Amino acid sequence: MTLSAAQIEGHGDHLYEALRGRTTIAPLTQRAPGITTVDAYHVSRRMLERRLADGERVIGKKIGVTSKAVQTMLDVHTPDFGWLTDAMRYGEGQDVPIGAQLIQPRAEAELAFVLGRDLRGPGVTPGDVLAATDHVRPCFEIVDSRIEAWKIRYQDTVADNASSGLFLVGAPASPHGVDFPACEVIVEKNGRPLSRGTGAEAMGSPLVCVAWLANQLGELGHALLAGEIVLSGSLVPLEPVVPGDWMRMHVPGVGGATVRFT
Repeated sequence: MTLSAAQIEGHGDHLYEALRGRTTIAPLTQRAPGITTVDAYHVSRRMLERRLADGERVIGKKIGVTSKAVQTMLDVHTPDFGWLTDAMRYGEGQDVPIGAQLIQPRAEAELAFVLGRDLRGPGVTPGDVLAATDHVRPCFEIVDSRIEAWKIRYQDTVADNASSGLFLVGAPASPHGVDFPACEVIVEKNGRPLSRGTGAEAMGSPLVCVAWLANQLGELGHALLAGEIVLSGSLVPLEPVVPGDWMRMHVPGVGGATVRFT
């Protein structure tokens, strides 16, 4: 670590205040040029602590920046992870209030894994992920950034809880029999075709993404726990959204989900 405990606390508090106030701040990589990835994860943890003090509860984790399309769009080329809380989750049929809660939202379609047993790295394989998965769900993650104009480098998005915002999940489906590298997601926006992608877009397979996360967490002394939901990473480019938009996704063999933004 290059930042002091007081600096980490300060940066985490600034991000938390930006989250609550729906404002943006200058990139941490400009404000603290020496910030390391380890520093950034500690900042993210401080931000989470503030949210937990408000009564939120951790229900899972998310993987970010897994697909080439998203890496190219953000000019960030290494996956990262963030924490999911109960206040971030929405279900099919619920409107997602981006106008009241988010700053500069972008939506992405992916698969969410719900675990039936713990996954603790190192050494977790894609096969281990499949065996530990209770069910999968089609998912829209609506990412957001507290960094002004999405001018992020890797440490910025890590510190900002992997640019997390809100997410909506559809109905559960069995993971068995799903060809995860080949499975295709088809996305519409406001009734028009928008994008397509396959599981191979995300590090070769969503199973590889979840295994990566389990092993990354293992290095930090954490695990993916039974009952947690894990967002495995976008299969399509990020799409800016505003109140009044709606999107639909469909994954043959898994199911679909529709999200309406208010």
